[in-house]
Amino acid sequence: MSAAAGPPERSLSAGATPDADPGLAYKSARGRWVLAATVLGSGIAALDATVVGIALPAIGKDFHATVSSMQWVVDAYTLTLAGLLLLGGSLGDSYGRRKIFVIGTVWFALASLACGLAPGTGVLIAARALQGVGGALLTPGSLAILQASFKQNDRASAIGAWSGLGGIATAIGPFLGGWLISAVSWRLVFYINLPLAAAVIVISLRHVPESLAPGPRKPLDVMGAITISLALAGITYGLIEASSSGWTSVPVLTSLLAGVAAFVVFLRVETGHPNAMLPLSIFRSRQFSAANAVTFVVYGALGGALFLVPVVLQEACGYSALGAGAALLPITVIMLIFSARSAALSARIGPRLQMTVGPLVIAAGLALFTRVHGNGDYLTQVLPAVLVFGAGLAINVAPLTATALSAAPAEHAGIASAVNNDVARAASLIAVAILPVLAGITGDSYLHPEELTSGFHKAVLIAAAVSAAGGVLAFATIRNPRRAAVPSQRPPADSDSLECLHCGLDAPPLRTRPS
Repeated sequence: MSAAAGPPERSLSAGATPDADPGLAYKSARGRWVLAATVLGSGIAALDATVVGIALPAIGKDFHATVSSMQWVVDAYTLTLAGLLLLGGSLGDSYGRRKIFVIGTVWFALASLACGLAPGTGVLIAARALQGVGGALLTPGSLAILQASFKQNDRASAIGAWSGLGGIATAIGPFLGGWLISAVSWRLVFYINLPLAAAVIVISLRHVPESLAPGPRKPLDVMGAITISLALAGITYGLIEASSSGWTSVPVLTSLLAGVAAFVVFLRVETGHPNAMLPLSIFRSRQFSAANAVTFVVYGALGGALFLVPVVLQEACGYSALGAGAALLPITVIMLIFSARSAALSARIGPRLQMTVGPLVIAAGLALFTRVHGNGDYLTQVLPAVLVFGAGLAINVAPLTATALSAAPAEHAGIASAVNNDVARAASLIAVAILPVLAGITGDSYLHPEELTSGFHKAVLIAAAVSAAGGVLAFATIRNPRRAAVPSQRPPADSDSLECLHCGLDAPPLRTRPS
């Protein structure tokens, strides 16, 4: 389907050529409004993801919640987001990226309101699941709008600005969330989304051009979205329920088997669907499959550990919500400073070394968290772990993402970024469900400092071992690309920069195909 009729600046197609549709200039007034809408939109999701982890102890105390309930507060959102993210991108391509972006923002805002008003954990978990649906509609549209709206030569600059400003939002999150929780209530971390969402909606309707994927509208892969969501739900419920019912209980085994069965059905659906949201042929690239396998392992370690760190700092070490958020700020600073440089180095020497060393450094940082006990002295116990952990992320994350995207066939570049993002979220979803169980953090143990500290030490050691395994996996499976002949005239450095999905920074792509 072609884009809707109207002046060029009102109707843009991702597939339009510059002559047919020049697009917006990065430095134009309207271009800045489009950038503002996408930054604020993606910033809502980033802010929410940052502050909810800080708010968990306050939520747990307010509702007298168990560890499994707190796990679901995190995983309910991640589950629906991961299950519907690819479908959200397809909806934007088929029905209008601005339209789905705005609908997602409205949905996210209403779900945030429901979270803030929740009278108990059951309602909060349900509202968080609805938030994930809104996030799945909202998140893919942010980058897609930039890609479709700006002139080809200005897209890299727009994406770079989007990434940098998004990084600032991530850095502000712990301070803002911690202050709101300490000064007023955890409910404000959800209410803060409402004015931001209102601004996104107004700006989008006034200034963001509509765009559609070129060609006829393709049928949506609804069955694929349903089956992968059921698979993630079944597996996640089984893993969390195991903490209270045991691994051999009927509900746990039934849920896990149902989840695995749904995943098998998902694979069959994707194999036979002419417009599958996940074309399985993309995994024929061994480099792409290997990069996503490493992503799953490493991000599983990260997600599980980072779920527990704010809880331990507040419940076991006596940190305030603001203090716990600020304690992790050096990670964001390190990522902002070094991730793009790390990606540039990877483009020169190949990703294998950094993807091997990075997870090992992350593992060392996680292991250093075992030194946290008592009052958790920041300079001697917490900061060393945070610095080493952040250094490992800076070494690994951008090359990992760049490798996953560059290894995919050119016709699947967009789906490759979505798959890599989804793999990271699914890994975090499963890790948050299983790591506390493996470490013995169950029931109300998080309210007992000594028991929580002991379980936390076990958890970070398990996460460290998993991260180290990711480094070994990268060494065994990742290959450096063959060097292409150097052209007589190089394009501008930012002409084809690649947005790093997980660190939120610009990173130069690997310009050659893997061997």
